Amino acid sequence: MNANPLAGTVPAALAVCLWLLGGTSPALGAEPGMGQPAQHPDLTGIWTWDTDIHPGAGRFDLVWPANPPFTQEAREKVAAYHKLVDPRAETPSSFCLGMGMPGSTLASGGYPMEVIQRPEQVTLIQEAHSEIRRIFIGQPRVPDSDLFPTRNGYSTGRWDGDTLVVETSFLQESVDQGSAHSDEARIVERFRLGRDAKGRKTLTDQLTLTDPRFYTQPVSVTKTWIAMKKGGRMLDYECNEEAWDEHLEQLSKEAAKAGMPVSASPQSSKP
Repeated sequence: MNANPLAGTVPAALAVCLWLLGGTSPALGAEPGMGQPAQHPDLTGIWTWDTDIHPGAGRFDLVWPANPPFTQEAREKVAAYHKLVDPRAETPSSFCLGMGMPGSTLASGGYPMEVIQRPEQVTLIQEAHSEIRRIFIGQPRVPDSDLFPTRNGYSTGRWDGDTLVVETSFLQESVDQGSAHSDEARIVERFRLGRDAKGRKTLTDQLTLTDPRFYTQPVSVTKTWIAMKKGGRMLDYECNEEAWDEHLEQLSKEAAKAGMPVSASPQSSKP
């Protein structure tokens, strides 16, 4: 016989209190993990090219078919673009303009990429041109009437187990990148963490672009980054700073010629 008349009742009472406070208890038949946030892989970090695979100038290689399955419309538009700019060797980067999707993710000149992950948003920051993508997770989709085409489009994400699935639409037509596309393009990506043969942490992006106007079939490619070594960091990328300094210098020369007082050049304050 149990000498304590309260024996056996305390655990039950405690379980009820936990339930009232929003907790869980196996004694009440609650499922393990109920009420707790789902655990997903954390993609946060700085990711860079594997220079063993892409040495030297190889970092500029675009992960895209050399001869993509273009439609006739795409071939004509891409050819007309290159006829216009190739004689001057000009690109969007020449004018401090980022590539946009999918080129910004698949190439970016070998510059690193930083990922910042929150439950409701994953932010991708390319060092090159400081391009930013925001992937919205678990949020109401913005009405199509409030969206407009941009170079990086509008991206939403969802978790499929340990894989982040991202869908991107509202891309503006772009013939000025290797992975040219129309404004009907849709991109689906699957981001996963892993390890390579050397045991290094990797981030893999399996990307599929579907665009019935520019491609006769979907194009699928895979891009893999490795985690940047400890102590590595992203750097500022001010593409047009030199052009601005040159402009100020020219203004100073014109002012001096006109006999106007001229303040110190911004260059004079630089180390």
